[in-house]
Amino acid sequence: MSITHNQRPEGAAVGRSIPHESAYAHVTGAAKYTEDLAGALSGVLHAYPVQSAHAHARLLRLDASAALQVPGVRLVLTAKDIPGVNDQGAKHDEPMLPVDEVMFHGQPVAWVLGEDLEAAKAGAAAVAVDYEPLDALVTLGEAIAANSFHGIQPVIDKGEPAAALAAAPHAFSGEFEFAGQEHFYLETQSSLAHVESDGQIMVHASTQHPSETQDIVAHVLGVDAHRVTVQALRMGGAFGGKEMQPHGYAAVAALGAVLTGRPVRVRLERARDLSMTGKRHGFHASWKIGFDEHGKIMALAAQLTSDGGWSLDLSEPVLTRAMCHIDNAYWIPNIQVRGRVAKCHKTSQTAFRGFGGPQGMLVIENILGEVAPKLGLSAQELRRRNFYVPGQDTPYYQPVRHAERLHRVWEKVLESSQFATRREQIEAFNAAHPNSKRGLAITPVKFGISFNFTAFNQAGALVLVYKDGSVLLTHGGTEMGQGVHTKVLQVAATALGVPLSYLRLAPTRTDKVPNTSATAASTGSDLNGAAVKDACEQILARLSVLAAGELEAEASEVVFADGAAHACGRSVDWKTLVSKAYFSRIQLSAAGYYSTPGLHWDLSAMRGEPFKYFAYGAAVSEVQVSRFDGSYQLRRVDIVHDVGDSLSPLVDRGQIEGGFIQGAGWLTLEDLRWETKGPHRGRLATASASTYKLPSFSEMPPVFNVEFLQDAHEDGVVYGSKAVGEPPLMLAFSVREALRQAVAAFGPAGHSVKLASPATPEAVFWAVQEAQEAREGTGHVD
Repeated sequence: MSITHNQRPEGAAVGRSIPHESAYAHVTGAAKYTEDLAGALSGVLHAYPVQSAHAHARLLRLDASAALQVPGVRLVLTAKDIPGVNDQGAKHDEPMLPVDEVMFHGQPVAWVLGEDLEAAKAGAAAVAVDYEPLDALVTLGEAIAANSFHGIQPVIDKGEPAAALAAAPHAFSGEFEFAGQEHFYLETQSSLAHVESDGQIMVHASTQHPSETQDIVAHVLGVDAHRVTVQALRMGGAFGGKEMQPHGYAAVAALGAVLTGRPVRVRLERARDLSMTGKRHGFHASWKIGFDEHGKIMALAAQLTSDGGWSLDLSEPVLTRAMCHIDNAYWIPNIQVRGRVAKCHKTSQTAFRGFGGPQGMLVIENILGEVAPKLGLSAQELRRRNFYVPGQDTPYYQPVRHAERLHRVWEKVLESSQFATRREQIEAFNAAHPNSKRGLAITPVKFGISFNFTAFNQAGALVLVYKDGSVLLTHGGTEMGQGVHTKVLQVAATALGVPLSYLRLAPTRTDKVPNTSATAASTGSDLNGAAVKDACEQILARLSVLAAGELEAEASEVVFADGAAHACGRSVDWKTLVSKAYFSRIQLSAAGYYSTPGLHWDLSAMRGEPFKYFAYGAAVSEVQVSRFDGSYQLRRVDIVHDVGDSLSPLVDRGQIEGGFIQGAGWLTLEDLRWETKGPHRGRLATASASTYKLPSFSEMPPVFNVEFLQDAHEDGVVYGSKAVGEPPLMLAFSVREALRQAVAAFGPAGHSVKLASPATPEAVFWAVQEAQEAREGTGHVD
């Protein structure tokens, strides 16, 4: 169905700043998660992995006999126990348990089921495994040198990039490799499975994609999907790390439950979660770019190589989204981008907030920040000159609708941040302080909203109205703290015209709403909100006929608001009307459905309109850097972001702030490292909170201003709103670019700074050293 009747009635629930629907339960500890459900079941067995000690090896022998003698051990699961398909991925290249070859350090080769976790751990330690170590490719550079790639190698090709580069008055080239990111969700991967009395397999999973979890569990067990029910109660964070990665753990729990007849739980300890699960893809980019005399981009040629790890997982769509976002906010008339996925002996890298978009956008933002001084322009001006304007289209030929909003957010944040005045103040500060420098930068965001895979842009919902007028909602979206349930409740309350107190939301289950899409790509509220709205409108269409008779009006005149039906100056209470509907045998339930209209995408040609719309934003960040150790402080952040007509302003503000800080963490702090030498080559070296630096309160800017773009209604989406989950993460480019400006201030005028990503204090220190050496090379002495 298409979105209709999107005008917001006066006093609507949408648009109100209300707390997250589970806020009280979160802060009091009353909220239940998958792990908490195990307490309601008796005889739960605990699963623990036997992990490979090699990044790449032939599996010669696995002997579980000693483990089975450990008190409390009940079963050791190996590949031979799998009755169906031994695969936990979407591309049939990811054995759930290896048969003859291990592909990354820490890969589970077996799972031990014990009466308690300690028994399972002791059993895992007793499993004897013999390996024949094989050569391993650990770094992205090693994989590229070995020509080790898998999956598709798509190409974006528009215009005449080679000719334009040859003709460009100013041309530059370079390479840029940057790191991935660990999800580090609060709740680690968790699944609980048991077999019900009728043989139905019930799986509780911390998953963003219940239907795909259902599919994987079913084919591992060799049963039809209707034999498996998956429930996603809520997640304690996900960020994309629970889109594909939970399926194998759910299948382990389900297989154990089927074989033992007892409930089985899988909950990874933090160190296991870090060493076994995928990360944001790191990338390598080589590029050439040309500009005309006015600093306008003429052409770009780039090769993007992502670090995919040992299996494909979601690497292909992550790569294509990165390629579709390499333009960010800038019109590039002639462009060629080639993409490929490197195959390495590491964890299979996976979805992460932004899904490749941040990586593609980082490439162009890094280029512009690096070359602006070489063109004799400020980075701010170079960016502005290249913005999309109405009438232009992307490298994949999608028209850029509402391009004027890009200019609006830019000008608004320049004004609200007092950018020009502060830049003068910073120049004065830098002139007076030889040992510390400040930097100020502004960067834009243009992010496409919808799944690259067109079929995923659909959603279902079930709305039940009971005789007393209360309403129960179920939809296909999953709650991971991002507030999709809060928004859906507000949508339903607005559509039905009833108070929020009349509504309750049930957990997401595959036996209530089938064939769900992942709650990902920032589409959770767009898709599921629209599906719930559709179900509500079906019910209202039936009630309108009854209400018209009660109010002596036409059905088309009936309006539902404030807990009643209104027409011709009269009204009938909602609860009274619902009771009458029941006794009049009017159906009080509906299955809603929505599919995003207008999308089309040709993957083979990398052309089409894969996105429903673009979300725009701009951010200004100010930093201060010390010359002595490269340490820095984020002093102030100002953001103006386009959320359309916000469904839930408090939720959206939280997403903008949280996304920004997570992006800043990726770009400046979070440094994933694998051991590249010695006996533990291929082992994740940053496998704990003590070795992997996460943003904390100390990284929060003392001044943090967030503003929504006004007059930004988006046609064709639920109540004119826009997605807000992922786009704010990329506003954090402004932090990295501010660091570049601060480092440049240690060098001579016009110094071009090359900056690593993440721009850790160590990386900033070495960049400062290079800037000072360049300054000394000019003969300038402070």
